[in-house]
Amino acid sequence: MSKIICSAAIRGAHKIVDMAEEKFEAALQKYGADQEISFPNTAYFLPVIYSMLGAKVEKLGDMKDIFLECRKLMPDLVTDNVWLPYLAPALDAGMATFFAEEMYESIRYLEQPEYYTKTEDPTDSNFWLGAADDVIFRKRGVEFVDGTAPGFAAIMGSPADKDVASRIALELQEKNLYIFMHDQSNGINMPQQLVNNNVQLGWNTRLVPFGDSYTTAVFAIGFACRVAMAFGGIKPGDYKGNLIYNKDRTFAFVMAFGPVSDEWYANAAGAINWGFPTISDYDIPEVLPTGICTYEHVVSNVPHDEIVQKAIEVRGLKVNIAKIDIPMSFGPAFEGERIRKDDLYMECGGGRTSGVEVLVSKDMNEITDGEVILEGKDISDISQGENLPLAILVEVAGREMQSDFEPILERQFHHLINYVQGIMHIGQRNIMWVRIGKAAVEKGFSFKHIGKVLHGKLHQEFGAILDKVQVKIYTIQEKVEEVKELAKGVYEERDKRLGSMTDETEEVFYSCTLCQSFAPSHVCVITPERVGMCGAYNWLDGKASYQINPTGPNQPIEKGECVDAELGAFAGINDFVNQASRGAVPEVSCYSLMNNPMTACGCFEAIAAMLPQCNGIMVVNRDYMGMTPSGMKFTSLAGMAGGGAQTPGFMGVSKHYLTSAKLFMAEGGLERVVWLPKMLKEELKDKLIARCEAIGMPELFDMIADEEVGTSEEEVLAFLKEKGHPALEMETAM
Repeated sequence: MSKIICSAAIRGAHKIVDMAEEKFEAALQKYGADQEISFPNTAYFLPVIYSMLGAKVEKLGDMKDIFLECRKLMPDLVTDNVWLPYLAPALDAGMATFFAEEMYESIRYLEQPEYYTKTEDPTDSNFWLGAADDVIFRKRGVEFVDGTAPGFAAIMGSPADKDVASRIALELQEKNLYIFMHDQSNGINMPQQLVNNNVQLGWNTRLVPFGDSYTTAVFAIGFACRVAMAFGGIKPGDYKGNLIYNKDRTFAFVMAFGPVSDEWYANAAGAINWGFPTISDYDIPEVLPTGICTYEHVVSNVPHDEIVQKAIEVRGLKVNIAKIDIPMSFGPAFEGERIRKDDLYMECGGGRTSGVEVLVSKDMNEITDGEVILEGKDISDISQGENLPLAILVEVAGREMQSDFEPILERQFHHLINYVQGIMHIGQRNIMWVRIGKAAVEKGFSFKHIGKVLHGKLHQEFGAILDKVQVKIYTIQEKVEEVKELAKGVYEERDKRLGSMTDETEEVFYSCTLCQSFAPSHVCVITPERVGMCGAYNWLDGKASYQINPTGPNQPIEKGECVDAELGAFAGINDFVNQASRGAVPEVSCYSLMNNPMTACGCFEAIAAMLPQCNGIMVVNRDYMGMTPSGMKFTSLAGMAGGGAQTPGFMGVSKHYLTSAKLFMAEGGLERVVWLPKMLKEELKDKLIARCEAIGMPELFDMIADEEVGTSEEEVLAFLKEKGHPALEMETAM
């Protein structure tokens, strides 16, 4: 271990512990020993201290013992005439540094509660987010376990050039890493550099500005400690287990830009305890032998165009990325990116224009692998604000391909298109919606790039069943309508496959968590009689998806004990949803709108909402653009039903579910439905009439109001009274 580095780290640790203890003494005098102290909204207390020592720091007075521990760990300053084995003392000093910084930052939260935003995204006036609370942690921490995010880069300072800073951040995103940013270099901080270059910050893009001082590096280490405790089963106080878990499982490193201070050295020494090396662009001593870290501990003088790759190499991270030949960046880091109004160049589908996407299987000799055909205008042929219809027809062939696999492959379009930087995809089937940002257009985005993405990634992820993939994209209205007609038949055929299966005949249901990038707490439960609210997945699709990818978004759920048959409440489902939502949704009812309704992302085909005056339920489909009797249009209702929130009285549903025997069973079923848009009522007419006849009320179809009757509750209520609608005689559902 370099004497220069260890000397500096130990000096820095002394400065930090002294500074923190001075702040503690002042706070103790001002607030008293019983003053509660914590990071916001976390059950992990001060997580580094909790994980290493098992100590729960809940009050100011609890810090006294921790400072005594810091002093025990602190080695003497290194002198010129005393030679020591430097590694162990420096690592101890680094550990004391993190203990002191956690206490320092927790007192900052007490004294300056508005110093950090405490949000997922920066605000207009402040982009320093502070420590991640448990809501954010549970959304993101699991990604460090399932491999979605192999690790993080803890950035200290920033390159002076904003374009260099943006390029480095982008390259780290492409490696699927989180980027935790701290402090500044010569008055320049990296988040500001990125903002100046119109780069979106926040947890959704994995560019996380923790804080404006070196002491906030402890937030990154604390996050790693919580991952080990929450998802690795490591107990508080098992410091050895926590350190080994992170060395082996969390591929993190420190990346330092510009002059390295004693305090930075102290933080770097602390990070080495967890197996996290430091890579710097500055001329500092190196520590090249292996030991605590997988490979080198400190590597310096690395050029900016090589620093990301060098960091990956030194940390021993194996990143497997299939290069997609498109001018935009591509990867999971962009899946949660929103294209807002000011960033929007154009959009397709989503009610703005006609839109449809469908995947069908063909014979091997009918497909030319890799062919991407575009008919109609491309992005370069239109001006900003000129929207186009869009049809995406993907044809696949393979020796192991089955028609049962078609909807599983088709549903991958959602996240694969979202992986493209500057592109946002919502929905599926014939309610798909694509928004294209100005930045993507400036980089030369073409509709053909969607074809390249789908071809490359479907091959990569489903190579075991696919041999050929061909993509046809249409932006001509007539061709789009042709594909919609083709798709309509495909969708109907898929929906028929369930046959006579019921929820009672099967002991296993299936989950879908594909949309958790947009709604992290959302878990869809698919049953034989309840198609996924997106309309794209039924029970057989979930089963086939699990067969293809046993670790994918569709997992089997043992129903377990029936808690309430009318509500559709099952013990096994509650346990699964509670775990898969990270505790956000502890219970769910499969058949109720009012009692623990199922959550939704934003990909639902329709929304159900209670109409109190009518004692009934209305359902509005995404394509209906008018006012509804609830006083809200579809877009406003989507805010109530989406986002993974559980909102009694509002729920996303598929169109097909309206003909299910389990529809709103807890509220009385189809007899509770009082209003549908005419277009939806006509689309489902035959199936709805058949369902009305099945329940012994063939006249019910004509009793359901539409917008021609009225778009206010008063108008609908008058119609219901005239027709004698059964909902008026039912018990109140509120």
